[in-house]
Amino acid sequence: MKRLFLVAIFAIITMSAFAQAKRPTIMVVPSDAWCKSKGYVTEVDNMGTTVYSPDYVAALQNDFDLLNVISKLNDLMNDRGFPLQNLESVIRDITTTSAELSLVEGKSGGSVAESMYDQVRNRARADIIMQVTWDVVTVGPKKSVRYTLQGLDSYTNKQIAGANGTGEPSHQVDIAVMLQEAVMANMDSFVGRLQEHFDDMFANGREVSYLIRVSDIWGEDLESDFDGYALSEIIDDWFYDNTEGHRYSVADQSDTQMTLNQVRIPIYDERGRANDANRFIRNLVRYLRAEPYLIENIKVLNQGLGRCVLILGEK
Repeated sequence: MKRLFLVAIFAIITMSAFAQAKRPTIMVVPSDAWCKSKGYVTEVDNMGTTVYSPDYVAALQNDFDLLNVISKLNDLMNDRGFPLQNLESVIRDITTTSAELSLVEGKSGGSVAESMYDQVRNRARADIIMQVTWDVVTVGPKKSVRYTLQGLDSYTNKQIAGANGTGEPSHQVDIAVMLQEAVMANMDSFVGRLQEHFDDMFANGREVSYLIRVSDIWGEDLESDFDGYALSEIIDDWFYDNTEGHRYSVADQSDTQMTLNQVRIPIYDERGRANDANRFIRNLVRYLRAEPYLIENIKVLNQGLGRCVLILGEK
């Protein structure tokens, strides 16, 4: 009897640990729209094109309500068993590492700077980015909070869950408390959609995308014959053999480039590490560098957690 009791306890603990392991990691951030409305944005030179990026550092340093809102939403998600990455802690890690803030050499000759959003996302490696937008509506002596929550897949930026609404008018002055009360009505359905998305990833793989290009200084292209097959066929077959459920889509193909979207990769690699587009595609690089193909010069450009560019024939 005692042995059966111990076995039962062990089974319960094991099941609980397994369930926890299947929860997606969440990071709460202010939305781009909220940052722009407050003036918390920076200009980033991306290969000669100016783009605007949320300035999370300025937002956290100057907006006390934001800190409270993130804290409240973290509490709500933690109470539901979701592991969290805290935005302020991630930024602190980045700012203490000078390499994370420096300009990196552009892969095609120019120079690009990583936006703070990209740095935060790449460092945190959260499964889902939970964006929050809110403003305060004043009617007479009472106030209410109007809010929007968006759950984004951090690898694809696709929205997978959303909720919005307006809280009940109140004399409450704490914005974070008002927001917490307002979102409670929609939180269970919002969380349910987040979990459904992660369950789908766990069963069918994480979605990423790739662009494969041919260097103009290489003497071959995607239609060149390698061991009796066009290179594009070899790459196509490799993705068929290595994706989860053979799920991927060749969206565009020519003799010089190949675009693969909706590529489903294992959520963890063979060593149990969280997989991403870069880690997964290293296996293709090793495959093409080996016999019988011997394509030594392959450059991999990392464009975030969920997208890579491969340039064949370039060092």
